Amino acid sequence: MSVLYFNGPVQNGAFTLAERPGKAAGIRAAAALNALLGVRPVPHLWNTVTLSGDLRHRAAGEPLGRREREEQAIAAKYARGEEPRAGVLTDTAPAVAALALELVGRLVEDGTLSVTPEHVRLCSGCGHMTGVVAGQACRACGGDQSRAARRRLLVFDRPAGQRVLEREDFLAAGARTPSHLLNIAQNTPPRLVLSRTRDHGVSLAPLGLDGLVLDPRAGLHIAVLAAAAACGAEQSAMTITANAAANVAAYGRPFRRQGGARLRYALHGRIPYDTARLGRLYEVHRVEPDVQELFTTWFLPLASLRERAGIDEARLPGLLKFCRRAHLARPATPAGDVLAELRRQVEAGDMRWVMDARTLAHAIAAREDTQGSALEPEKGAN
Repeated sequence: MSVLYFNGPVQNGAFTLAERPGKAAGIRAAAALNALLGVRPVPHLWNTVTLSGDLRHRAAGEPLGRREREEQAIAAKYARGEEPRAGVLTDTAPAVAALALELVGRLVEDGTLSVTPEHVRLCSGCGHMTGVVAGQACRACGGDQSRAARRRLLVFDRPAGQRVLEREDFLAAGARTPSHLLNIAQNTPPRLVLSRTRDHGVSLAPLGLDGLVLDPRAGLHIAVLAAAAACGAEQSAMTITANAAANVAAYGRPFRRQGGARLRYALHGRIPYDTARLGRLYEVHRVEPDVQELFTTWFLPLASLRERAGIDEARLPGLLKFCRRAHLARPATPAGDVLAELRRQVEAGDMRWVMDARTLAHAIAAREDTQGSALEPEKGAN
Protein backbone atom coordinates (compact mmCIF):
# COMPACT_ATOMS: atom_id res chain seq x y z
CA MET A 1 0.00 0.00 0.00
CA SER A 2 1.25 3.54 -0.63
CA VAL A 3 -0.46 5.40 2.22
CA LEU A 4 -2.76 4.78 5.17
CA TYR A 5 -4.98 7.41 6.73
CA PHE A 6 -5.27 7.85 10.51
CA ASN A 7 -7.25 10.34 12.52
CA GLY A 8 -5.38 12.99 14.42
CA PRO A 9 -5.64 11.67 18.01
CA VAL A 10 -8.84 12.99 19.60
CA GLN A 11 -8.50 14.51 23.06
CA ASN A 12 -10.24 12.26 25.57
CA GLY A 13 -12.54 14.87 27.10
CA ALA A 14 -15.91 14.64 28.84
CA PHE A 15 -18.17 13.91 25.86
CA THR A 16 -19.51 11.08 23.73
CA LEU A 17 -19.30 10.93 19.95
CA ALA A 18 -23.11 11.03 19.79
CA GLU A 19 -23.04 14.32 21.71
CA ARG A 20 -20.12 15.77 19.74
CA PRO A 21 -20.18 14.11 16.28
CA GLY A 22 -17.75 16.70 14.96
CA LYS A 23 -15.06 15.05 17.08
CA ALA A 24 -15.46 11.96 14.90
CA ALA A 25 -14.96 13.80 11.59
CA GLY A 26 -11.30 12.82 11.27
CA ILE A 27 -12.02 9.25 12.35
CA ARG A 28 -14.81 8.90 9.79
CA ALA A 29 -12.82 10.54 6.99
CA ALA A 30 -9.83 8.25 7.56
CA ALA A 31 -12.07 5.17 7.67
CA ALA A 32 -13.83 6.11 4.43
CA LEU A 33 -10.57 6.77 2.57
CA ASN A 34 -8.92 3.56 3.76
CA ALA A 35 -12.00 1.56 2.73
CA LEU A 36 -11.83 3.07 -0.76
CA LEU A 37 -8.17 2.06 -0.90
CA GLY A 38 -9.22 -1.50 -0.12
CA VAL A 39 -7.49 -1.94 3.23
CA ARG A 40 -8.82 -3.21 6.51
CA PRO A 41 -9.86 -0.76 9.25
CA VAL A 42 -7.16 0.95 11.30
CA PRO A 43 -7.39 1.75 15.03
CA HIS A 44 -8.95 4.99 16.24
CA LEU A 45 -6.33 7.21 17.88
CA TRP A 46 -6.89 9.06 21.17
CA ASN A 47 -4.92 11.71 23.04
CA THR A 48 -4.88 10.98 26.80
CA VAL A 49 -1.92 13.14 27.90
CA THR A 50 -3.85 16.20 29.04
CA LEU A 51 -3.76 18.48 32.04
CA SER A 52 -7.55 18.42 32.14
CA GLY A 53 -7.37 14.64 32.39
CA ASP A 54 -4.95 14.96 35.30
CA LEU A 55 -7.37 17.25 37.11
CA ARG A 56 -10.37 15.00 36.49
CA HIS A 57 -8.47 12.01 37.79
CA ARG A 58 -7.34 13.82 40.93
CA ALA A 59 -10.86 15.08 41.62
CA ALA A 60 -12.39 11.61 41.24
CA GLY A 61 -10.76 10.41 44.42
CA GLU A 62 -11.21 6.75 43.48
CA PRO A 63 -8.66 3.92 43.46
CA LEU A 64 -9.11 3.29 39.73
CA GLY A 65 -5.80 3.62 37.89
CA ARG A 66 -5.29 6.42 35.41
CA ARG A 67 -4.82 4.12 32.43
CA GLU A 68 -8.00 2.24 33.31
CA ARG A 69 -9.89 5.49 33.72
CA GLU A 70 -8.78 6.71 30.31
CA GLU A 71 -9.69 3.38 28.71
CA GLN A 72 -13.14 3.42 30.29
CA ALA A 73 -13.72 7.00 29.18
CA ILE A 74 -12.76 6.14 25.59
CA ALA A 75 -14.99 3.05 25.54
CA ALA A 76 -17.90 5.20 26.74
CA LYS A 77 -17.45 7.50 23.73
CA TYR A 78 -18.95 4.87 21.42
CA ALA A 79 -22.57 3.77 21.24
CA ARG A 80 -23.29 0.06 21.53
CA GLY A 81 -22.47 -1.67 18.26
CA GLU A 82 -20.31 1.22 17.00
CA GLU A 83 -17.05 0.22 18.67
CA PRO A 84 -14.07 0.45 16.26
CA ARG A 85 -13.40 -2.84 14.50
CA ALA A 86 -9.63 -2.40 14.80
CA GLY A 87 -9.77 -1.13 18.37
CA VAL A 88 -8.21 2.05 19.71
CA LEU A 89 -4.65 3.22 20.27
CA THR A 90 -3.74 5.94 22.77
CA ASP A 91 -0.71 8.18 22.89
CA THR A 92 0.53 6.29 25.98
CA ALA A 93 0.04 2.73 24.72
CA PRO A 94 3.13 0.52 25.21
CA ALA A 95 3.90 0.45 21.48
CA VAL A 96 3.70 4.24 21.28
CA ALA A 97 5.82 4.75 24.40
CA ALA A 98 8.47 2.34 23.13
CA LEU A 99 8.65 4.05 19.74
CA ALA A 100 8.72 7.49 21.36
CA LEU A 101 11.71 6.62 23.55
CA GLU A 102 13.47 5.01 20.59
CA LEU A 103 12.96 8.06 18.38
CA VAL A 104 13.77 10.61 21.08
CA GLY A 105 16.92 8.71 22.05
CA ARG A 106 18.04 8.59 18.44
CA LEU A 107 17.35 12.31 17.93
CA VAL A 108 19.26 13.21 21.10
CA GLU A 109 22.22 11.16 19.86
CA ASP A 110 22.32 12.92 16.49
CA GLY A 111 21.90 16.37 18.04
CA THR A 112 18.43 17.16 16.68
CA LEU A 113 17.10 17.20 20.25
CA SER A 114 19.02 17.91 23.43
CA VAL A 115 18.64 17.60 27.19
CA THR A 116 19.50 21.05 28.48
CA PRO A 117 19.33 22.86 31.85
CA GLU A 118 16.77 25.67 31.56
CA HIS A 119 15.47 28.40 33.86
CA VAL A 120 11.78 27.70 34.57
CA ARG A 121 9.07 28.62 37.06
CA LEU A 122 7.57 25.91 39.26
CA CYS A 123 4.31 26.32 41.16
CA SER A 124 5.08 26.81 44.85
CA GLY A 125 2.06 24.71 45.74
CA CYS A 126 2.15 21.65 43.48
CA GLY A 127 5.43 21.84 41.57
CA HIS A 128 3.77 22.13 38.14
CA MET A 129 5.99 23.85 35.56
CA THR A 130 4.15 27.09 34.84
CA GLY A 131 6.51 28.56 32.26
CA VAL A 132 9.61 30.70 32.15
CA VAL A 133 8.31 34.03 33.48
CA ALA A 134 6.88 34.94 36.87
CA GLY A 135 3.28 35.96 37.43
CA GLN A 136 1.59 33.14 35.54
CA ALA A 137 -1.13 31.32 37.48
CA CYS A 138 -0.72 27.58 37.81
CA ARG A 139 -3.10 25.75 35.50
CA ALA A 140 -2.84 22.62 37.62
CA CYS A 141 -3.88 23.92 41.04
CA GLY A 142 -4.76 27.55 40.43
CA GLY A 143 -2.03 28.88 42.69
CA ASP A 144 -0.51 32.27 41.87
CA GLN A 145 2.88 31.81 43.53
CA SER A 146 5.85 30.27 41.75
CA ARG A 147 9.54 29.87 42.36
CA ALA A 148 12.50 30.07 40.06
CA ALA A 149 14.29 26.81 39.31
CA ARG A 150 16.80 25.35 36.94
CA ARG A 151 15.67 22.06 35.45
CA ARG A 152 16.94 19.75 32.75
CA LEU A 153 14.45 19.66 29.88
CA LEU A 154 14.13 18.02 26.49
CA VAL A 155 14.36 20.77 23.89
CA PHE A 156 14.25 21.13 20.13
CA ASP A 157 16.31 23.95 18.64
CA ARG A 158 15.13 24.48 15.09
CA PRO A 159 18.05 25.18 12.75
CA ALA A 160 18.17 28.72 11.40
CA GLY A 161 16.04 29.05 8.28
CA GLN A 162 14.26 25.73 8.78
CA ARG A 163 10.52 26.08 8.29
CA VAL A 164 8.04 24.31 10.51
CA LEU A 165 5.97 23.28 7.51
CA GLU A 166 6.64 22.72 3.82
CA ARG A 167 4.15 22.03 1.06
CA GLU A 168 5.26 18.41 0.94
CA ASP A 169 4.15 17.98 4.55
CA PHE A 170 0.56 17.96 3.28
CA LEU A 171 -1.12 15.17 1.35
CA ALA A 172 -3.26 17.41 -0.81
CA ALA A 173 -2.79 17.03 -4.55
CA GLY A 174 -4.75 19.60 -6.49
CA ALA A 175 -5.39 21.75 -3.41
CA ARG A 176 -3.75 24.95 -2.26
CA THR A 177 -2.02 24.75 1.11
CA PRO A 178 -3.28 27.49 3.47
CA SER A 179 -0.64 30.23 3.46
CA HIS A 180 -0.90 30.85 7.21
CA LEU A 181 0.21 27.29 7.84
CA LEU A 182 3.21 27.63 5.54
CA ASN A 183 4.21 30.80 7.36
CA ILE A 184 3.71 29.42 10.84
CA ALA A 185 7.47 29.35 11.47
CA GLN A 186 7.39 33.13 11.87
CA ASN A 187 5.30 32.76 15.04
CA THR A 188 7.02 29.72 16.55
CA PRO A 189 9.95 30.18 18.94
CA PRO A 190 13.20 28.71 17.60
CA ARG A 191 13.53 26.70 20.83
CA LEU A 192 10.68 24.41 21.86
CA VAL A 193 10.42 22.51 25.13
CA LEU A 194 9.29 18.93 24.46
CA SER A 195 9.00 17.82 28.11
CA ARG A 196 6.10 18.64 30.43
CA THR A 197 4.96 18.05 33.99
CA ARG A 198 1.96 15.73 33.68
CA ASP A 199 0.65 12.93 35.85
CA HIS A 200 0.13 10.74 32.79
CA GLY A 201 2.19 10.37 29.65
CA VAL A 202 5.29 8.86 28.05
CA SER A 203 7.81 9.06 30.88
CA LEU A 204 11.16 10.59 30.02
CA ALA A 205 12.80 9.08 33.11
CA PRO A 206 14.94 6.77 30.90
CA LEU A 207 16.58 9.97 29.63
CA GLY A 208 17.23 11.14 33.18
CA LEU A 209 14.24 13.49 33.19
CA ASP A 210 12.39 12.19 36.21
CA GLY A 211 8.89 13.55 36.69
CA LEU A 212 8.61 14.73 33.07
CA VAL A 213 6.70 13.29 30.12
CA LEU A 214 6.89 13.88 26.40
CA ASP A 215 4.88 16.88 25.22
CA PRO A 216 1.57 15.49 23.90
CA ARG A 217 1.87 17.58 20.73
CA ALA A 218 4.92 15.53 19.85
CA GLY A 219 3.36 12.34 21.18
CA LEU A 220 0.33 12.44 18.92
CA HIS A 221 2.61 12.34 15.87
CA ILE A 222 4.40 9.32 17.28
CA ALA A 223 1.04 7.64 17.92
CA VAL A 224 0.30 7.88 14.19
CA LEU A 225 3.75 6.50 13.32
CA ALA A 226 3.26 3.60 15.74
CA ALA A 227 -0.17 2.80 14.31
CA ALA A 228 1.19 2.94 10.78
CA ALA A 229 4.06 0.61 11.69
CA ALA A 230 1.63 -1.87 13.26
CA CYS A 231 -0.44 -1.81 10.07
CA GLY A 232 2.60 -2.31 7.83
CA ALA A 233 2.52 1.15 6.24
CA GLU A 234 5.52 3.44 5.95
CA GLN A 235 3.53 6.32 4.50
CA SER A 236 0.77 7.76 6.67
CA ALA A 237 -1.57 10.73 6.58
CA MET A 238 -3.11 12.32 9.67
CA THR A 239 -6.58 13.82 9.22
CA ILE A 240 -6.54 17.12 11.09
CA THR A 241 -8.05 20.61 10.97
CA ALA A 242 -5.94 23.58 9.99
CA ASN A 243 -6.22 25.09 13.48
CA ALA A 244 -5.06 21.86 15.11
CA ALA A 245 -2.17 21.56 12.65
CA ALA A 246 -1.12 25.11 13.49
CA ASN A 247 -0.97 24.16 17.18
CA VAL A 248 0.96 20.90 16.86
CA ALA A 249 3.06 21.08 13.70
CA ALA A 250 6.14 22.67 15.27
CA TYR A 251 6.27 19.97 17.95
CA GLY A 252 5.97 17.25 15.33
CA ARG A 253 8.72 18.70 13.13
CA PRO A 254 11.45 16.30 14.35
CA PHE A 255 9.20 13.24 13.98
CA ARG A 256 7.45 13.52 10.60
CA ARG A 257 10.34 11.79 8.81
CA GLN A 258 11.94 8.77 10.45
CA GLY A 259 14.01 6.49 8.24
CA GLY A 260 11.69 5.38 5.48
CA ALA A 261 8.56 6.38 7.40
CA ARG A 262 6.79 9.57 6.37
CA LEU A 263 3.88 11.34 8.05
CA ARG A 264 1.86 13.99 6.26
CA TYR A 265 -1.21 16.01 7.20
CA ALA A 266 -4.56 15.62 5.43
CA LEU A 267 -6.49 18.77 6.27
CA HIS A 268 -10.23 18.73 6.78
CA GLY A 269 -12.70 21.45 7.70
CA ARG A 270 -15.31 21.71 10.40
CA ILE A 271 -18.66 20.02 9.73
CA PRO A 272 -21.78 21.83 11.06
CA TYR A 273 -23.13 18.82 12.92
CA ASP A 274 -24.10 20.89 15.94
CA THR A 275 -27.20 22.29 14.28
CA ALA A 276 -30.84 21.28 14.13
CA ARG A 277 -30.79 22.03 10.41
CA LEU A 278 -29.72 18.51 9.48
CA GLY A 279 -32.71 17.02 11.27
CA ARG A 280 -35.07 19.48 9.59
CA LEU A 281 -33.51 18.74 6.19
CA TYR A 282 -34.06 15.03 6.59
CA GLU A 283 -37.63 15.57 7.72
CA VAL A 284 -38.61 18.07 5.02
CA HIS A 285 -37.06 16.05 2.20
CA ARG A 286 -38.16 12.72 3.64
CA VAL A 287 -34.67 11.32 3.45
CA GLU A 288 -34.46 7.58 4.01
CA PRO A 289 -32.49 6.41 7.09
CA ASP A 290 -29.79 4.75 4.98
CA VAL A 291 -29.20 7.98 3.04
CA GLN A 292 -29.15 9.96 6.28
CA GLU A 293 -26.42 7.67 7.58
CA LEU A 294 -24.52 7.87 4.28
CA PHE A 295 -24.66 11.67 4.24
CA THR A 296 -23.90 12.22 7.92
CA THR A 297 -21.16 9.70 8.58
CA TRP A 298 -19.56 9.21 5.15
CA PHE A 299 -20.19 11.97 2.62
CA LEU A 300 -19.80 14.99 4.92
CA PRO A 301 -16.46 13.79 6.37
CA LEU A 302 -15.17 13.24 2.83
CA ALA A 303 -16.51 16.60 1.70
CA SER A 304 -14.74 18.25 4.66
CA LEU A 305 -11.42 17.09 3.16
CA ARG A 306 -12.28 19.13 0.09
CA GLU A 307 -13.82 22.05 2.00
CA ARG A 308 -10.84 22.49 4.30
CA ALA A 309 -11.93 25.92 5.51
CA GLY A 310 -15.11 24.32 6.84
CA ILE A 311 -18.49 23.44 5.38
CA ASP A 312 -20.91 26.36 5.50
CA GLU A 313 -24.25 25.47 7.06
CA ALA A 314 -26.01 27.14 4.12
CA ARG A 315 -24.48 24.55 1.79
CA LEU A 316 -26.03 21.56 3.55
CA PRO A 317 -29.23 21.43 1.40
CA GLY A 318 -27.23 21.49 -1.83
CA LEU A 319 -24.76 18.89 -0.61
CA LEU A 320 -27.58 16.63 0.54
CA LYS A 321 -29.28 16.90 -2.85
CA PHE A 322 -25.99 16.10 -4.62
CA CYS A 323 -25.27 13.09 -2.40
CA ARG A 324 -28.81 11.80 -2.76
CA ARG A 325 -28.65 11.96 -6.56
CA ALA A 326 -25.33 10.14 -6.57
CA HIS A 327 -26.84 7.48 -4.33
CA LEU A 328 -29.74 7.00 -6.74
CA ALA A 329 -27.33 6.83 -9.70
CA ARG A 330 -24.98 4.30 -8.13
CA PRO A 331 -24.32 1.27 -10.34
CA ALA A 332 -25.03 -2.26 -9.20
CA THR A 333 -21.30 -2.97 -9.46
CA PRO A 334 -18.64 -0.24 -9.38
CA ALA A 335 -16.56 -0.05 -12.55
CA GLY A 336 -12.99 -1.25 -12.15
CA ASP A 337 -11.47 1.62 -14.15
CA VAL A 338 -13.37 4.23 -12.14
CA LEU A 339 -12.28 2.65 -8.85
CA ALA A 340 -8.67 2.44 -10.03
CA GLU A 341 -8.62 6.16 -10.83
CA LEU A 342 -10.43 6.94 -7.59
CA ARG A 343 -7.82 5.05 -5.59
CA ARG A 344 -5.05 6.91 -7.40
CA GLN A 345 -6.62 10.20 -6.34
CA VAL A 346 -7.17 9.04 -2.75
CA GLU A 347 -3.53 7.93 -2.50
CA ALA A 348 -2.45 11.39 -3.67
CA GLY A 349 -4.83 13.23 -1.33
CA ASP A 350 -6.74 14.67 -4.29
CA MET A 351 -10.29 15.16 -3.02
CA ARG A 352 -11.80 16.87 -6.07
CA TRP A 353 -13.55 13.59 -6.94
CA VAL A 354 -16.00 14.10 -4.06
CA MET A 355 -17.96 16.61 -6.13
CA ASP A 356 -17.80 14.59 -9.35
CA ALA A 357 -21.24 12.97 -9.63
CA ARG A 358 -20.14 9.88 -11.59
CA THR A 359 -17.13 9.10 -9.42
CA LEU A 360 -19.13 9.65 -6.24
CA ALA A 361 -21.83 7.26 -7.45
CA HIS A 362 -19.23 4.54 -8.01
CA ALA A 363 -17.63 5.29 -4.62
CA ILE A 364 -21.03 4.83 -2.95
CA ALA A 365 -21.46 1.53 -4.78
CA ALA A 366 -18.02 0.44 -3.59
CA ARG A 367 -18.94 1.38 -0.04
CA GLU A 368 -22.00 -0.86 -0.22
CA ASP A 369 -20.13 -3.70 -1.88
CA THR A 370 -18.45 -4.76 1.36
CA GLN A 371 -18.58 -8.44 0.41
CA GLY A 372 -17.20 -7.98 -3.10
CA SER A 373 -13.76 -7.51 -4.51
CA ALA A 374 -14.04 -3.72 -4.56
CA LEU A 375 -13.21 -3.45 -0.87
CA GLU A 376 -11.26 -6.64 -0.27
CA PRO A 377 -8.09 -5.88 1.72
CA GLU A 378 -4.94 -5.61 -0.33
CA LYS A 379 -2.36 -8.32 0.22
CA GLY A 380 -0.13 -7.39 3.11
CA ALA A 381 -2.50 -4.74 4.48
CA ASN A 382 -2.53 -4.85 8.27
